[in-house]
Amino acid sequence: MGTEPLEEDRGVDYRFTLANERTFLAWVRTALALLAGAVAVLHLLPLEWTSGMRTAIGLILAGLAGFIAVYALVRWYHVQRVMSRGENLKMSALPLLTTITVGLVCLLVLLGNLL
Repeated sequence: MGTEPLEEDRGVDYRFTLANERTFLAWVRTALALLAGAVAVLHLLPLEWTSGMRTAIGLILAGLAGFIAVYALVRWYHVQRVMSRGENLKMSALPLLTTITVGLVCLLVLLGNLL
């Protein structure tokens, strides 16, 4: 008989919505940084690599940047829906994938300077 709204009618706490937005923007910044890295590898790094090696590393970085940009939007929407339903959020594998890819690119750049 109370006028207390149902759980699903209350909506998501604004703090969580804003945190989800900040996470989305962080992923977009990561994508932009990776794209800048791709441009640097393709045009700025003074490595004596073959053009094929430069192109491969640049494409890996640019591809990861594009993937993350799309993923950021999909993840933002998914998290918002999960929060509005009050469900548990599953962990994402993208941070691990990004870390491994960036680490490998760093290793290749270091090796490219040494060889």
